[in-house]
Amino acid sequence: MLIALACIALSAVVLLLIFHVKSDRSDFAPHRTRLDQLMERRDAIYENLRDLKFEHRAGKFSDGDFEDMKRTLEIEAAQVLAQMDTVTGGAPTPSTRQVATRQVAAQKPRA
Repeated sequence: MLIALACIALSAVVLLLIFHVKSDRSDFAPHRTRLDQLMERRDAIYENLRDLKFEHRAGKFSDGDFEDMKRTLEIEAAQVLAQMDTVTGGAPTPSTRQVATRQVAAQKPRA
């Protein structure tokens, strides 16, 4: 009988804790969509490109290093834009196709 009362009391405490927990504001915050994540990534890449150009003008990078890093960031930007097109169901833009074409050409082995 004592065990049954202990189980009932424990069940009552558990139910009170479950149903009387106050919601946190973050519980109601909208969740970031895949498109939001891609847009943030795109903005970060564009900011990195601006910083890279500034640092190149300041003399921190040689022309060759600058072009390599710039090409890498442009390829990454094209990939993010293509993913954004996929998520939104839109066709790739001409600039996305142009950078993607450069990416394919850059990956081909040089003789």
